[in-house]
Amino acid sequence: MRMTCLSPCLLFLFACFSSFAQQINVAVDHAPPYSIIEDNGEVQGLILDILATVQAQAGVNYQINAVPCPFSRCIRMLAQGEVDVMGGLIRTPQREKLIDFVEPAYMALTSSFVFYAKQDSDIQVEQYTDLYTKRIAVMRGGVFYPRFDEDRQLNKVPVFSEQVAFDLLLKGRVDLVIAVEDTAEIAMEVLGQPIEKLKKVSYHHAQPIYGHMAMSKDFSGTQLAEKVRLTMRELAEKKQLDAVVAKYKLPPVSDHISDLVPVHP
Repeated sequence: MRMTCLSPCLLFLFACFSSFAQQINVAVDHAPPYSIIEDNGEVQGLILDILATVQAQAGVNYQINAVPCPFSRCIRMLAQGEVDVMGGLIRTPQREKLIDFVEPAYMALTSSFVFYAKQDSDIQVEQYTDLYTKRIAVMRGGVFYPRFDEDRQLNKVPVFSEQVAFDLLLKGRVDLVIAVEDTAEIAMEVLGQPIEKLKKVSYHHAQPIYGHMAMSKDFSGTQLAEKVRLTMRELAEKKQLDAVVAKYKLPPVSDHISDLVPVHP
């Protein structure tokens, strides 16, 4: 009699353990205003908000474990399967060989890639070719626009964060920093850096900038990952992601999903 009772009890306990054991490890870099790592190690950000919204909608019990890391290390950990998810990534053919992107993009910026110089410098950049004589701080592992990314003649100085990039600029160790115009000044305010000591040069590159959730190849093939993908698309189609991204002053996700074919579980 005790044996008959014990078996279903154990099965129930194993099922509970399995449910609670599901965890999504999320790489988060310090990239205000979309993700912030406090001095005490506390992490907050849009990708975490999205995963929490997906969790509530999908009814799947998983833990969201934020893993703070510099951007380049986050990318490397995702490619190597050491974390499961990262947010805000621009999709490129090179990255698609290493990681899987989730549709639709949840960040859509109609913005420009701009270049900052010190306010008191005599640096002028009127056209792309003027960049060749400059030292340009770039985020290690980051991508911008194809001509810039693929140009091996430019003197690019890789750094681990935007904060380091602007620190080097203010100290005169680089001539320019490349950044997204819509977010650079907000980021500098959060980072406590003096925007009044910088200037935007004339040359810039305008294009739509889309930021995606991306998954490691290992995680992407799991049932949990498939549930996250389907639920996120469903939330986007129902315009329920719009309120989540609105808190970060981003345009509605539903504005740029008309070309996607609806997929349902």
